[in-house]
Amino acid sequence: MPTSRMPTHRSPRAASRVPLALMLATLVAMALTLWTGYQTVRLRFARDVARLVYNDNAERVEQVVLEAGMGSDSLRAVLSGSTAALLPADAPYLVISITDRRLWYKQGDSVLFTAPVATGSGKQLVVQGGQRVLRFETPRGRLLVQRLDSAPAWVPPDWHYQEQANKRRLGLVQLVRGRPLALRDGSRLEVQGNDVVRVYADGAVRRVAATDGREIVADGRIVIPPYGTTQRKYLAVLGDFRLYLGDGYGIHGTNNPSSVGQAVSHGCVRMRNEDIAVLYHAVAVGTPVYIY
Repeated sequence: MPTSRMPTHRSPRAASRVPLALMLATLVAMALTLWTGYQTVRLRFARDVARLVYNDNAERVEQVVLEAGMGSDSLRAVLSGSTAALLPADAPYLVISITDRRLWYKQGDSVLFTAPVATGSGKQLVVQGGQRVLRFETPRGRLLVQRLDSAPAWVPPDWHYQEQANKRRLGLVQLVRGRPLALRDGSRLEVQGNDVVRVYADGAVRRVAATDGREIVADGRIVIPPYGTTQRKYLAVLGDFRLYLGDGYGIHGTNNPSSVGQAVSHGCVRMRNEDIAVLYHAVAVGTPVYIY
């Protein structure tokens, strides 16, 4: 006679171990996913910075570091603290009045040099997607001359291209290395070395030119070139010299001298080229700059 098998019952302790094990497995999987994501971002950051350094793009390196939260934002630190720092008693310093749009190079109470300047326009730009609003103002507070640049190149941020697209009622498209941009006439835009080129259907390759106000336009869209390309560096826009103040701000010359004396810049302080030449040869790195 076959024996009947009694049904088995799990003990409450054994049953409770099953969801606990599933929970632990889920937590381990989440941790591995986060770690993999962190390593990917870290390696991508290192790769981008290495490429930018290779292409001699110091300004963009500083911007990448700040955006990644890996550097100290000296400008924000200054503006969040007291701006009532004592003026140096025996060393030269710079004073800039945003209201008067004028610069003074002083030592004690003596004025060594003075000249008109252009300052931030105060205009706003809504970044594509509406997630951020940029306001183009010259920062107030105490800054330092961090670097003296001769024949500086301007590397436009992405917002410059959006501003141009809005002004000219054109679309906007980003060109990415390794991903050619197909155009309606059968040609394509791509990056070869450090240049943006146009490759035609017959195989002909032509280097694309780009300057401030004459950006690359294709199929009714302004094309944003990748950082590190020749087309992303505009020469002569900043004049012959620049006193770099950090965080993207500087005192520099201009290719539009008639703008000096007005509130028209994106935050930097513009001077006539002959005036910035005087400062470049007189001011030392580390000189305080008081902007009010």
